[in-house]
Parts: sequence; structure tokens; C-alpha cells
Amino acid sequence: MKAQLGWHASSIIIIIPEPLVVSPITLRPWESQAAPNGDVMDLPAPQKRKRSPSPSPPPPSLQPSAAPIDLSLLEALEKSQQNAVETLDLKTLKKLALSLERRLNANTAARLKYPDNPDKFAESELELHDELQKLKILAGAPELYPDLVSLGTVNSITGLLNHDNTDIAIDAVTLLQDLTDADVIEDNDEPAQVLVDALIENNAVELLVQNLSRLSDSDPDESAAIYNTLSTIENLIEVKPSVSELVCEKTKLLKWLQARIKIREFDSNKQYASEILAILLQNSIANQKRFGQMNGVDTLLQAVAMYKSKDPKTGDEEEMVENLFDCLCCLLMPLENKERFVKAEGVELMIIIMNQKKLCYGSAIRALDFAMTNYPPACERFIDVMGLKTAFPAFMGKIPLSKKNKKKRYKEELEERLISLIASLFGGILRGSRRERLLSKFVENECEKIDRLMELYMRYSDRVKAETERFNQLELDDLEIDEEEKYNRKLDSGLYTLQLIAVILGHLWTSEHSRMRARIELLLKQHKLTKRDVKDVLQEYHDNIGDLDGPEEKERAQSKILKFISAFT
Repeated sequence: MKAQLGWHASSIIIIIPEPLVVSPITLRPWESQAAPNGDVMDLPAPQKRKRSPSPSPPPPSLQPSAAPIDLSLLEALEKSQQNAVETLDLKTLKKLALSLERRLNANTAARLKYPDNPDKFAESELELHDELQKLKILAGAPELYPDLVSLGTVNSITGLLNHDNTDIAIDAVTLLQDLTDADVIEDNDEPAQVLVDALIENNAVELLVQNLSRLSDSDPDESAAIYNTLSTIENLIEVKPSVSELVCEKTKLLKWLQARIKIREFDSNKQYASEILAILLQNSIANQKRFGQMNGVDTLLQAVAMYKSKDPKTGDEEEMVENLFDCLCCLLMPLENKERFVKAEGVELMIIIMNQKKLCYGSAIRALDFAMTNYPPACERFIDVMGLKTAFPAFMGKIPLSKKNKKKRYKEELEERLISLIASLFGGILRGSRRERLLSKFVENECEKIDRLMELYMRYSDRVKAETERFNQLELDDLEIDEEEKYNRKLDSGLYTLQLIAVILGHLWTSEHSRMRARIELLLKQHKLTKRDVKDVLQEYHDNIGDLDGPEEKERAQSKILKFISAFT
């Protein structure tokens, strides 16, 4: 079948109403994830590399040939093409839809009549293939999508995903990918919504995933179809975010993605599978819990463990590893998955990765930050396996930098993660020998870590002050900014990290260790600050603690901050 299928120039359709304007592709921002305590933890968006189009052979007129060019044949061809030009409007759409239905009915009849004789229905499938190719032109007129739905053509297209001939199913996948492409539907929200709703109603999501099971990467066409299937699912989620949970509830996509990630060899489809999994886990607690129950934590740990002592070989492979860590961080939002992470020795693996100082160094810190937030068992394990010895050199600024990670922002992001991690340690370990080991780190070497803490405090305090002055100036220019926007702007400038530093100072101060208190007071004085300045930062933090986990958890968190505020009096 593959050798017989080809492009048939039976007609050429152009769009007369207006030219298609392709806008520049914009990357979607990865939405903020809320930590269990109501704080915001950000994950970078996985970035998909578009599949490079396969090279096309040169047109006949450019191919080398010993025979002279017959101009009369070219003129005849040009004339026949001019006669085939049509306008893509509702009338043309109806003709295309009717033609597809006829070819589909003819193929169905031939298959029923000659089920054991492929030669009898081969021609009808070639014709069906041609009709599906013609429908691709609709991607240039998304305003006609509601008409495509009302004609019932969407039902026929989705039905072909289950066609006995894999090549026809691949044609249907490619068509759906074209129709739902992000560039096509970017400025056509309503038509796109109508199309996606119709696809969901006609079980397109289930059929797309079901079709994946019969596609193999060993065949180039089927490998491309796998990519296009994942792309179509991503497009559906982009238009209708609820598809993210629907596809996990009604299909075995998570299981397919899990199996794909387990394959040791790297390829573009494994990379895309990691990206789709990150999208599915991104904003859905239900999907996070579901994948956790499927042993997803262990699967991801095994996948990233391959890179504990080696770096990815290519940029695409590097993106895949980043996607895998994004998946792991999303998965560590529910409490039960944190427990699975600790049991699977995820803390130990992340420390090993940090000690190896390879490309995944920063990603390991990020995963530990998520695992230890509001989960004392992970904090205890971290100290038990010598995590302090690994983390504090990084906190002091000894962060390994590679050629790819020399940017200033990379180092700052890791500093912010480490501050969050240390704050989690203090919040999770309240007493005993582990607490003493943690506190002793701030006394050793002439309290150098308190010096570093105050250095970071001043840096982030200056940033927040600069941002505050900026929007105050805007208000002087008669530009009104509400209190919520002001607070969000301050968060963007580093307020949250400043608040965490203040919390750590609160833990150190309430330990009632004389050397620590003396050092903090000395440093505050050197920087022309007082304990009142730290109290103000803590008070603002107290007043803005969220209630994501309910009023009781909010009250508990605020009570802890009030204790620090009182101690600084």
C-alpha cells in the first residue's frame, strides 16, 4: 500500500477571500504551580522542537535528464491546472465533504464484499487517500470549521482513525494535526472550539491513543504518525485544557507515555513523549496522583538516573532530560508522591547527581526543593544521607558552571532554590540531633553562612525596594496600580526569596544561640538595618499566606511567623 500511495494532482484549490497570515510562534508560559503551603513554585515550560519537514525531490523541470524538454507537454499541464482552480468556500467544502463520503462508502462496500481480496479494494483506498489529502486545504480556512462539523465530516474523519489500513489511519492523523495546528487556530478561537468539541464528542481522543498501539518507530511513516498524534493531542489541550484530564481518564495514554520513557535509547518521539507527560502533569492534581499510582515516580527516577554521571549528547536530548525533571517536580506536588519519592531513594539519587556536578546538577536541586517542601520525612532523609555536606557549598556560591549554564540568571535560580530548600529543612526538622546538625552549619567557620545569608538578604531587599520605587513613580504619573498587582510585582522582583531568608533568620534567632544572635545583630548594624526591618518583611509574608490547604493550615503557618515576629521585638 505504501508504495502505491502518492499525491494525485486531480485539482488545485486556492483561497480567494484573503491570504493566510502566519503569525510568529509564541511559546506558552508554563503556569505557576502552587506548593502545599500556598507558596508559588514555578516550573519552566517544556519546549517542543518542530519536526523538520522531509526534503522534497526537485520538480521534474529541475531534475537532470538527457531528453529535451517538451514545451507542449508543459503548456498542456499548465492549462489543465488552470481549469482546476476553485475558490474555497462553503460550496467547495460541501463538494469535498460529499466526495469524501462517497469514497469512504465505496471503500467500506468493497471491503465488505471482498474481505479476503485486497486487490479488489486497493483502488478505493487510493481514492480515499486522495480525498483526505484534499481536505488538508481546510487548514487555510478555519472559519469553515463549524460547517465541517455540521456536515458530519468530522465523524467520518475520526472514524478513519480506526481503519483497518494503517496508512489510511495515518492520513487521518495527519489531517487532524494540520486542522488543529497552533498557527492555524491562533486567531480563530470560536471555530477551533467548535472543531475540538466535535472531535471529543466523536471519540477522537480515544481513537488517537488507540491507534498509537499499532504504530512502530521502525517504519518512518508510522514514526511520523506517532509524532503527529502527540502533536494533535497537545493542540486539543491548548484549545480545551480539560482534555488534559479527559485523555488520562478515558485512555491508556499515561501508560503508553510511561512505556516510552522507559526505553533507554533516545529519539525525537521519546523527547516529545516526555513533553506531553509534563503538560499532562502540569496543572492537574488528578493526573499527578494517577501517574503516581502507576509507579510513575520510580519510572522517572530510573529515567533521570541514566544522566547522573553523564551529560546528554545533543540539544534535543538535553531538552528531554529537562522535561523529565519537570515531570518529576510536578509529580512531587501530592503528599503521597513525596512519600513514594523517599521510599524509592529519590533523595539519595538527587544528592548523587549533585555530587557528580554534571548538567543535571541544578535540576536535582529543584527536585529536592519540591520533595522537601512541607514534608519532614524527606528533610530527615536529606540530613541522614549527608545532604548538608552537598547543599551548603552550593549555598556559599560554589555552583559548578558549564558552558551552557554560565548565565547569571541560572546561578541566581539555583540560589533561590537552595534558600527554599534550607527554609524547608528548618520548617521540617524542629528538634533533636538533626536540628542541631543543621544549626551548627551556621556557626562553623566564623558564622560564614550567616554572612552569606545577610549578603543575599541585602541583594533581594534592594531589588524589592527598587521595584517598589518604580511603581510608586508610576502612581505619581497618574497610573493606578492596585494592591494585588503591587504585591505580584514585588514577588517577581524577588520578594518571596527575601521572605524565606527572613524566615531562616527567624529560625536562627529563636534558637537562642548567643553567637548566632550576636552575628545577626552585627551584620544588621553594618548594613544600617535593624530587627524592625526583618520584622516588616515577616509581617508582609504573614499577611499574604494563602489558604490553599484550608484555613487550619493557614492559621498554623501564620502562627509560626508570628513567633518569629515576636522574637525580633
